[in-house]
Amino acid sequence: MTGLVTAFGSGAMTNSIEDISNQAKAYFIIGSNTTEQHPVIGTSIRQAVKQRGAKLVLADPREIPIAEFATIHLKHRPGSDIALLNAMMNVIISEDLHDKTFIEERTENFDELKAAVEKYTPEYAEEITGVSAEEIRAAACLLATNKPSSLLYAMGITQHTTGHQNVLSCANFQMLLGNMGVPGGGVNPLRGQNNVQGACDLGCLVNVYPGYQKVEEEDKRDKFLAAWGKTSSLRNGLTVVDMLNAAETGKVKALFILGENPMMTDPDINHVRQCLKSLDFLVVQDIFLSETAQLADVVLPGAPFAEKDGTFTNTERRIQRVRKAIVPPGNARADWVIIRDLGKRLAKRMGLEDNPAPYAGWDYEHPSEIMDEITALTPIYGGINYDRIDDVGLPWPCPSSDHPGTTILHVGKFSRGLGKFSGVEWMPPVEEPDEEYPLVLTTGRVLYHWHGGDMTRRTNLELLYPEALVEINPQDAGSLSIEDGEMVTVSSRRGQVTAKAEVTERPLPGVVFMTFHFKEAAANLLTIAALDPVAKIPEFKACAVRVEKA
Repeated sequence: MTGLVTAFGSGAMTNSIEDISNQAKAYFIIGSNTTEQHPVIGTSIRQAVKQRGAKLVLADPREIPIAEFATIHLKHRPGSDIALLNAMMNVIISEDLHDKTFIEERTENFDELKAAVEKYTPEYAEEITGVSAEEIRAAACLLATNKPSSLLYAMGITQHTTGHQNVLSCANFQMLLGNMGVPGGGVNPLRGQNNVQGACDLGCLVNVYPGYQKVEEEDKRDKFLAAWGKTSSLRNGLTVVDMLNAAETGKVKALFILGENPMMTDPDINHVRQCLKSLDFLVVQDIFLSETAQLADVVLPGAPFAEKDGTFTNTERRIQRVRKAIVPPGNARADWVIIRDLGKRLAKRMGLEDNPAPYAGWDYEHPSEIMDEITALTPIYGGINYDRIDDVGLPWPCPSSDHPGTTILHVGKFSRGLGKFSGVEWMPPVEEPDEEYPLVLTTGRVLYHWHGGDMTRRTNLELLYPEALVEINPQDAGSLSIEDGEMVTVSSRRGQVTAKAEVTERPLPGVVFMTFHFKEAAANLLTIAALDPVAKIPEFKACAVRVEKA
């Protein structure tokens, strides 16, 4: 843990959207298709470049839309992020452009970082990344001489077997330049789905209670045991892929899947199907009969955002009210109502209905009462109640009822005290191209669709982007005699899909790109379930494939 990017145990933006939009003199975007995946923030960056003259360094294997606004576009190979970042830090240190005062006063372990990046000369990194040494030097110097600069990343950084190390490397970069705890700076992970920040904040991670209070710490377990009357052991739980693997071996007998569609969005879908069918009992709670729900023993009809009250916590840590606009149709109910009623039945079965613990009874009549419990047990949400966020939300940490919320993290001091540099070494993706599978597949989204397509593909957006496309560079298409618009088959060691080829300069030679929105050509039939050993995130962004005419 560096104590900065991972703020309180989970990735969180250190700076606010407004602050980044108005104060940054430069931007470094790496592993984020910002204008298509986060269009509001993407628009503000484009405006900063056009109206304020802010500089933009983009690192991405594809010619994504925001590349048009980039001062420098570093087209690095998928999975080479650490080599690129280390080389840029090598330049900053060798050119004496690092912030010595910040490093001396606010960090530790600088010598380890310096030793780690020493061998990553721009020339050495060019062999790994495919980016010229001249471009690496230019990008490093541009960011070092235009401060404050804001680093933004998304799942292009985290969805690798080295995702945890990638994040540490981003933290190293911004500490090296003294861009932490200042307006217009920071390390800013852009969250991948709506309210994923709130879900992580409030315990939907395998190793923490709400507010990133570690389950392995006995005093934290005792606190929640006193509040709830029952809680888990001191062991961390299983992540999604681990759960599915355990289902296949019979170690997990039942799953309750809420608002998630692993049959579209998890890697190696054929294996996912096998794991889900191995369960004794599967419950899916969702708003549509998704591909996963079709395998369920019981489907519980939930309600989408417009049909329920509650809060969402957005990508800048801002807790905001959500208000019911319409009544859920048919038998659909708000998620909290379904969970409350299940909780009451479980409490009765476990003999907890008469437990004196203050929150053992599941006796909620409104989401505001759940927020009151969150406030009582979660220090970073300690000053949040529905009255305070009725008009405008507040960003955590907000520890007390008179606290205004925190827009910039780590001002003056990191959450761990000193920011810790980490010596990080580049490692290649688990599966690299070979003679049988000579191309690299990377996956992502487009502006018109969202995640597994459960909602957007039921709207008129389907008219704008109606089918799966396989983006392939003209150089690769020519060698395979593939023409634009032809149907092609993409195969990996795990499966194959057929879709239309789009011959375009967007991806690098040797790289093909697909979205995972389309069940007719589900890209995750191809992806590999190799995991980051620390964060347990699958390597969605790099696997070996071959492409042939269908």
